[in-house]
Amino acid sequence: MKISFYGAAQMVTGSCFLCETDEMSFLVDCGMFQGGKDLDDLNYKAFPFDPSQVDFLLLTHAHIDHSGRIPKLIKEGFKGEVYSTGATKELCRIMLEDSGHIQEMETEWKNKKLRRKGLEEIQPMYTVDDAIRAMKFFEAIKYEEELSLGEKIKVRFINSGHMLGSSFIEVSVFERENWFVYLFTGDLGNTNIPLLKDPARIEKVDYLIIESTYGDRKHTDKNPNEVDLLDIVKKTASKGGNVVIPSFAVGRTQEILFEINHYKENGLLGEFDSIPVYVDSPLAIRATEIFRNNCRLFSKEARKLMEKGDDPLLFHNLHFSLTSDESKAINDDENSKIIISASGMCEAGRIKHHLKHNLWKKNSSVVFVGYQAPGTLGSSIKNGAKKVRIFGEEIAVKSKIYAVEGFSSHADMDGIIEWIEGNEVIPKKIILVHGEEEAMFNLQRELSNRYRIDVLIPKLGDTINIADKAEEVKHVEVIAETKISKEEILGELYDLIQAMEDKEDLDLNKILDSIDELKKIVD
Repeated sequence: MKISFYGAAQMVTGSCFLCETDEMSFLVDCGMFQGGKDLDDLNYKAFPFDPSQVDFLLLTHAHIDHSGRIPKLIKEGFKGEVYSTGATKELCRIMLEDSGHIQEMETEWKNKKLRRKGLEEIQPMYTVDDAIRAMKFFEAIKYEEELSLGEKIKVRFINSGHMLGSSFIEVSVFERENWFVYLFTGDLGNTNIPLLKDPARIEKVDYLIIESTYGDRKHTDKNPNEVDLLDIVKKTASKGGNVVIPSFAVGRTQEILFEINHYKENGLLGEFDSIPVYVDSPLAIRATEIFRNNCRLFSKEARKLMEKGDDPLLFHNLHFSLTSDESKAINDDENSKIIISASGMCEAGRIKHHLKHNLWKKNSSVVFVGYQAPGTLGSSIKNGAKKVRIFGEEIAVKSKIYAVEGFSSHADMDGIIEWIEGNEVIPKKIILVHGEEEAMFNLQRELSNRYRIDVLIPKLGDTINIADKAEEVKHVEVIAETKISKEEILGELYDLIQAMEDKEDLDLNKILDSIDELKKIVD
């Protein structure tokens, strides 16, 4: 089987793998690129394959970096089925619709500027209606159910422990007179996450395509969530400040609610037991309801609580803010509180308002509980920026900044190795995807030395016949070199000057890059 790596290849986002056999072709994931303008521009490029010739799509889980371009795929001609677990289908229904809304809003903002300059308007990557239409292509599959897709392909979805409904996808292909097992991990879950089951063990895998997000580091402890977050909340509340948690609406938010419920149920917050908690994200609120409706997928501990009538995602003084007026009222209240809001990388949504109101306060805290892609606002804050610009205003970073790695739903380097060794056999080959270069090459060295097998790191656009001993690699240029004209750069500078007048959000790096490019042309 040939695999073409059209996303999450030497990068973390945009998961998209085209698999081709003699019988048919299919995709594993079709996710959105995230992490700055250059990556975002990739989302609008045409796919480097014909979507109408793809027979079906296998979706590991609902996170947007794995599912976010499915409506675009369908707009461009895909007519097959999208196979996923039932929980993934339910979550995609709300997540893709929300993504479509974001595309519409961002496009309208861009068209406002284009209209001022008398230029042709652009179309969104897809709309809310496109996202709703895409759901008609989804077909729910149960965990461990064997699905025959042609005479020479069998598929199983296996719990990966990453988030509700997430899966390893086991693809068995009959080739060269034998059945070979390819396993796509999607995102490999961390262990001992109280809300979810641990990742399943695998009986057989010949070729393993595995993520490497944290391939160069170790989480501080196997389960430090309770000590770290609890301590942060108590210290911040004692100073009268707010705890602001930028959180992914689906998965991470629910895990945090589970932890805080544990604190409150066991009196661990002491005098701050009644501290109010606000979930300020309509998407997170809808996702939490889907989690509660799928509690059969929870860990034993969480299921036992549900059976006793103790919903682990609900507790005293928990507030869900749906409307914009409710969201604004949070920052009008001067009492200490915990604010959980999206987006998780601080690039859009209500979290930016909460950061604007809290970053400059010495008595407040910002707690990062997930991966921050390079180029995002979250990454800048987490990496020590002294000032950031939010909605056109420069904000001093005076609050305490924390990163609680124990909440990560990705296995770290030790977790990846432990999972591989816990399976019944070691793969013939391992292919690393979904990671930054440093993490991937670090993990490659570790795995190669440990198992004495080939560990491959494909580039974006590479096609590899994995089972072929020769491993012929072909390459398609996915990120084409772009030549920027003088007029385009002047247009960018015009936009920046106009943004200053409108007091819109500015990007200093973009200003400097534009000036540098203009100097080159003038010189």
